[in-house]
Amino acid sequence: MPIFTMRVFRGDARGGEFKDYNVEADEGMVVLDVIHRIQATQAVDLACRWNCKAGKCGSCSAEINGKPRLMCMTRMNLFPEGDIISVAPIRTFPLVRDLVTDVSYNYEKAKQVPPLRLKPPEPDGTYRMFQEDIDRIQEFHKCIECFLCQDVCHVIRDHEELKKSFSGPRFFIKIAGLDMHPLDTVDRREFVGRQAGIGFCNITKCCSEVCPEHIHITDNGIIPMKERMADNYDPLVWLLRKFRGHKKQPA
Repeated sequence: MPIFTMRVFRGDARGGEFKDYNVEADEGMVVLDVIHRIQATQAVDLACRWNCKAGKCGSCSAEINGKPRLMCMTRMNLFPEGDIISVAPIRTFPLVRDLVTDVSYNYEKAKQVPPLRLKPPEPDGTYRMFQEDIDRIQEFHKCIECFLCQDVCHVIRDHEELKKSFSGPRFFIKIAGLDMHPLDTVDRREFVGRQAGIGFCNITKCCSEVCPEHIHITDNGIIPMKERMADNYDPLVWLLRKFRGHKKQPA
């Protein structure tokens, strides 16, 4: 069996350092398997968050050789035998211990998003939608909330002073999915501009690049939302909206 040197971060909020572990890797193993082997044989106190080991819970996010990835979806055969493989916690959020970080920032942002509010049903009590309208938002529902997109977002990572007024890419696609829902009645434009802070995003697409579900966060979510925000300042669009009517915030 090939032997790898796993350089794993050990420490907590007070400080820490990388420690090397030499580990055998069986065929088909992923990084999470090797971390579990280290826990079982060399470091029983190594803290690591995980749940499904199937790439669907988003729990085992880490930075592997400096790149944000899911440990359970990163196969060891990606790395040449004998390589030193670094495994570090996602560094945008406060460190709890070892590979575990405090991602509660994201749960607080989730609470702020104005929820879906459906328009009244048709006279026969049913709702009717076009399939293409539903297809458009299905992509956003693939999000597993691994928060890798939040981890690489430069606004969250590098600008602590902006975090109170910035939701980040995970929640931009959540809002986009709600706004594009054909039965939704909520006008979220003021929220998107002021509380979610979409204007701070400079569409570098780094969030899309690390998404394990391959969601086109920037192209299909953030850019259309930015375009709708720009419409607010277009006098012709404003007049058309005024004459045609626009969905209102329910009481």
